[in-house]
Amino acid sequence: MTDRITLSRLAVYARHGVLPEEERLGQRFFITLVCELDLRAAGEADDYSLAVCYGALADLVVGIATQRRFRIIEGLAEAIAAEVLAAQPRVQAVTVKVEKPEAPVQHILDTVSVEIERRRG
Repeated sequence: MTDRITLSRLAVYARHGVLPEEERLGQRFFITLVCELDLRAAGEADDYSLAVCYGALADLVVGIATQRRFRIIEGLAEAIAAEVLAAQPRVQAVTVKVEKPEAPVQHILDTVSVEIERRRG
């Protein structure tokens, strides 16, 4: 499938991490979501009711990232992927990238990230 909806680098402030300081202080995370689905019917008909709402996807991601706590960003990515597939039956596959720019490492880097892909069935 080559049709995709992408939400790029959605910024959230959350309290994920292993260290007590990460839970107490929180930090920024950037989440990119790529949903694979057939967009032909929605596009050809120019019909919103046949599409997946970008706002609903963003709300779902922000809700998971801000209302739940994860020790590792792999857990956050898995939860987002599972919820998107459960909530959006038109989505056949989802890729989730979670970036943690302020990861507590002793080296200079732009960001640490994980990226997962999950498919139905």
